[in-house]
Amino acid sequence: MPRGMGIWFLFLLLVLVSVIGIDSPGRLVGFVYRALDYLSVTVVFVYVYNARASLTPQYLLGLVTLFWVWTVVGGYASVFFPTFSFRTPLGLLLPGSLRNNEVVGEMVVRRLTQYNPDSWIVLEPRPSAPFLYTNQWGNVYSLCLPMVIAYMSLIRRGALFWTLCATIVASLIPALLTLNRGMFIGIGIASVYVFWRCALSGRWRIVGGLTASGVVVAIVAQAVGVVDRLAFRVESSSSTEDRADLYGETLRRSLESPLFGYGGPRPSMIEGAPSAGTQGHLWAVMFSHGFPALLCFIAALLWLFLSTYRAKGLEGLLLHTVCLVILVEMLYYGVLPNGLILAFVAAALALREREYVILPDVNSTRYAST
Repeated sequence: MPRGMGIWFLFLLLVLVSVIGIDSPGRLVGFVYRALDYLSVTVVFVYVYNARASLTPQYLLGLVTLFWVWTVVGGYASVFFPTFSFRTPLGLLLPGSLRNNEVVGEMVVRRLTQYNPDSWIVLEPRPSAPFLYTNQWGNVYSLCLPMVIAYMSLIRRGALFWTLCATIVASLIPALLTLNRGMFIGIGIASVYVFWRCALSGRWRIVGGLTASGVVVAIVAQAVGVVDRLAFRVESSSSTEDRADLYGETLRRSLESPLFGYGGPRPSMIEGAPSAGTQGHLWAVMFSHGFPALLCFIAALLWLFLSTYRAKGLEGLLLHTVCLVILVEMLYYGVLPNGLILAFVAAALALREREYVILPDVNSTRYAST
């Protein structure tokens, strides 16, 4: 394991201890699910970090690209069939006590969009498939996109390269129609950061490509009327104020159980509001597992970002940028299970490529530590 990973294991230990805050069997189900997510992230990170020969950067980034394409397909399905929903096969088999659990219930009834036709505010459906929420879609899209471009930098020209170029342009339609401000912020910060790093190192071709990409995004955004839709959503919805109120409540209640938290989210005291400890992973960790766990979680993400700063080449820079995006988006997105595992895969790839070089051999490829 890379040096410094102990801070992540300390976070996992604090998560396990926070189970003492669980007060019902239903909340224990959610706790176990989230704990297993964290364990999965850890296992994948260690595996990717060590499997240098079998899981090459091109192979792994190709898998992420395939996942991103599936996300785009789900986005288009949401655009064309916004009201479609179904119960999963497992949902038909589960006992009613589990189906009635809030966490499980949202998983076994799947919808293509986040849309409430009975809402007193008439808002357009927002793509979410193949995930539960629009914010999950935006989080995955913004984390995968730098890795997709990193994959394209490895395969260079050819039919697949140009197909992915066209797919990126096509993906702008469902991405923009999500009206996902958090995703826009994440991609915007990533673009500015890569622009700045490339300008400092004199990579003017990449700087020009980023500038041209910005122009294309602006044209597509204007064509689908995103600016007007977003302005209407901001004016007609109180989501920003609602989040601020929820964050205030989450902080106040976290101060009442600062060491180990409550083990998981709890219903908000504000009528109609989401549960306290949601609407952002930073708030989820603070409320569910306590302030020491929060410090360890933030320190672990900062460690990944700083440790990958000197990753080499455009591929390394883009993988490093994923670590920046997760740091930004954890403030307002829940990053379990998809976002966190993507960021840890990117970090594992960047760390191992930074720390090892491939030495050619007549019969095999072996690694030597730098």
